[in-house]
Amino acid sequence: MERTRFWSYAVAAVVLVLSLAASVGDVGANAVFLLPVLSVPLSIAVATLVRSWAAAALAIGACVSAIWSPDVPSLWLAMAVLVFGSLAEDRQARPWMGWAGGVSGASFSIYVYDSGNFAPFLATALGGAAGLLLRSRLRTTELVGEADELRGQAAWLEQRTAVARELHDVVGHHVTAMVVQAEAGQVAEPQEALRTIGELGRTALAELDSLVVHLRDPGAPLTVSAPPRLLDIDELLGEPLRAAGVTVDVRLGDDLGLDELDVLTVYRIAQEALTNVVRHARARHVWVELTRSGDLVRLRVSDDGAGPPAERTRGSGLLGIEERVSGRGGSVELIGRPGGGAILDVSLPVSQP
Repeated sequence: MERTRFWSYAVAAVVLVLSLAASVGDVGANAVFLLPVLSVPLSIAVATLVRSWAAAALAIGACVSAIWSPDVPSLWLAMAVLVFGSLAEDRQARPWMGWAGGVSGASFSIYVYDSGNFAPFLATALGGAAGLLLRSRLRTTELVGEADELRGQAAWLEQRTAVARELHDVVGHHVTAMVVQAEAGQVAEPQEALRTIGELGRTALAELDSLVVHLRDPGAPLTVSAPPRLLDIDELLGEPLRAAGVTVDVRLGDDLGLDELDVLTVYRIAQEALTNVVRHARARHVWVELTRSGDLVRLRVSDDGAGPPAERTRGSGLLGIEERVSGRGGSVELIGRPGGGAILDVSLPVSQP
């Protein structure tokens, strides 16, 4: 942006110097006509020293130049430069001082000299158009910079949201499973419970380590240590519920044809849904059903527990599910189950197998 302004002002300065040099030749021996010529550098000096008055000072200089232009014809180019500078330096959303200075001076010149010299009007139009063009170019550059900054902030927020979602899923599920195993170990098979807690802890640490790597290097892919399988929904996610005495039925459709990203998305949603059942539902039976129809996969997690809360809240778990689903262009619905309990119904568009 500053580079554009610099070169625009440099070209204007060259035109100004040439115009003033020619104007001095037009003045000749008549020293009176030096006054309008001197008004040009004087207005520029005031604009340079007092930046808040720059637009007004240059507009006044343009007005004086326009008035005397019939006696000093070469001065009209300098006047165009002053109008240009006034519009470029005007901090108002709709700059007007340069236009006002040029038009008023040109009009007064025609009135005083009673001539048909329209060069000052042409100079005003030329300088004004150049000033507006520069303002437009600078504003466009500024907007492009702001857009780039906003895109960077959006990417950072998206990354932070993804990390927060993964942290919640990893920590929430594994810690919940540890609590269930610890409680089960108090009444039966404590050695087996301790072994399971150790495995859960190691898995959680491995996944947390991959998240820390992503935080240190945002360019690194956000991955889990061992990509899950759909069978893990039954074999891994269902275990903490079974340990707590909950019956878990998992039904996976045939020929699902999901890629690794689709599998991870479905796994994380099922993980959070089953974790919520353990924490809040007080259910005795849970059903997980995964089917596919064309380009749409449907995941239903049902339970016979307490059902959805009377006042729906958006905790981190449900929010994480909604973010995952909306990020894939799908839909999610949490409703009551006939006969008691709740149903989480998720539909996700997926790629062709």
